[in-house]
Amino acid sequence: MELIHGTQDFISNMPDKVVTNILDRLPLPHAMRTSVLSRNWRFKWTMLSQLVFYDSYFWNLRKDENRLRVISRLLLHLSGPITKFVLYIDEELNVEDLNHWIMFLSRKGIKDLTIGKRNKPLVKLPTHLFTCLELKHLKLSNWCIQLPTTFHGFPNLLSLELLQVNFESWKFEEFITLCPVLEILKMSDLRSKVKPDDFAKLANLKTLSLTTTPFSDIDEPITITSSSAIFELLGFLPKLQELQLSFPRCKFTEGGSKKRFPDAFPCLKSLILYDVDVDSVIMVSCVFELIRHLPNLQTLVILACDQKKICSPEVDYNTMGPLQLRSVMFNCLKGSENELRLIKYLLACSPFLKKIEIYFQNSIKRHEQSMFATKLLKIQRAYPEVDISLY
Repeated sequence: MELIHGTQDFISNMPDKVVTNILDRLPLPHAMRTSVLSRNWRFKWTMLSQLVFYDSYFWNLRKDENRLRVISRLLLHLSGPITKFVLYIDEELNVEDLNHWIMFLSRKGIKDLTIGKRNKPLVKLPTHLFTCLELKHLKLSNWCIQLPTTFHGFPNLLSLELLQVNFESWKFEEFITLCPVLEILKMSDLRSKVKPDDFAKLANLKTLSLTTTPFSDIDEPITITSSSAIFELLGFLPKLQELQLSFPRCKFTEGGSKKRFPDAFPCLKSLILYDVDVDSVIMVSCVFELIRHLPNLQTLVILACDQKKICSPEVDYNTMGPLQLRSVMFNCLKGSENELRLIKYLLACSPFLKKIEIYFQNSIKRHEQSMFATKLLKIQRAYPEVDISLY
């Protein structure tokens, strides 16, 4: 592509930064195919600064081609800095290859790194990862982490996601302590013990997501003394704005649920709770004890657990004051009386509430949904400004 009727060809003469920006927005195979556009674009794909490898990309390669060798060749051909590298793969990874890739990326200024290995067992993560000091975003799944003695921290790391990761010698606390500016932390199925005070030095944390067993060994059922462990955790995180907790294996003890905590947590505006037994007096009391200490909470999401038992215990909601909620979502409800009382109470205590979304369990029949909707309609008449949607 050259001059067309005396008019300059802007596509072929775009600045390198613009070309890189365009290429980075394309799926990797499509970005590489731009080489057929013209002679001028034959090697433009080498200006890519982001490499995203998913399983679907690998399966589209010829079966006789070594997929791991493809990654090595691509890395060597790229001419500029590599700011993002994402690798999800099912097949067995050669750790030595991965070590070379990470060492190469550390010299290319990598800032966003994701390494997802879906197959088991867990293997040790290459130690060259800890030389990538410019990292801002790190996501790891299915790895065993052994901190090298030379590691002094990720000074620029803003977000960290850990899925099915094990820290050898219980080094989790030491690791996150060495991430001083961390703002987002998401952990799921962590194969290490985690205690609330492990978060004591994460004063800048704004988003925290803990699923499965947040304060216990993964192999043991967890017992949380009601909201006490959660309040202890929040006490270490003064800037936290969004909290996600999951309770699939949690057992709540009644004694702690009646304990009162004087502190309020004004920064927290979004609370997402998974696997909540809405028909458990102790668990619901814990949830509302938590909400009561969040004066500026605006978004509440509760995903109920699939309990087979049917009961409607009385929960005392009278201890709650006015709430600042704007939106509420319930998922996996079964239409119990206790769920109805919970919704009624939220309506009564939330003068700024605008929207409630309710999703039923798949097993709930149509006529049961209709009965619940009829009861809900009677309640809603007192709060016409609230939009209630049932799904």
